[in-house]
Amino acid sequence: MPRNKLIHGSPDEIEAAYYDALARADLEALMDLWADDEEIVCIHPGAPRLVGHAEIRAVWEDILSNGGLHIRPRQLHVTQNLMTSVHSVIEDIDQGGEPSDVHVIATNVYQKTAMGWRLVLHHASVAPGPAPAEAVVGGAMLH
Repeated sequence: MPRNKLIHGSPDEIEAAYYDALARADLEALMDLWADDEEIVCIHPGAPRLVGHAEIRAVWEDILSNGGLHIRPRQLHVTQNLMTSVHSVIEDIDQGGEPSDVHVIATNVYQKTAMGWRLVLHHASVAPGPAPAEAVVGGAMLH
């Protein structure tokens, strides 16, 4: 996705670019999607909380050094107002074609900034049991 499109993109477009950057192992594109704020937070399953660009970048660089992560977000539930968009998703992780009951529940929080919508928090945790198959219906638009 071109950079100028991302500057004015919606939270949905930023999220699609996030998962695309992970699949391509494109660290620069991934970090461009984060807000230009040292209070950004990233929490990976079973890992400590990372705060700020340096910590987040270092861990993503290590994760992506083995190639891209192929994650398909589904069952998106959105709560949004004029300045914040909270996305709750179930992430299906492709583990090289091997069937797996492991799924991740993630929350991605986007804020409207001077550069457009940007990621300020990604929090993911492994959920027990098989991934739910039912569709999530609706979302909330706060005014």
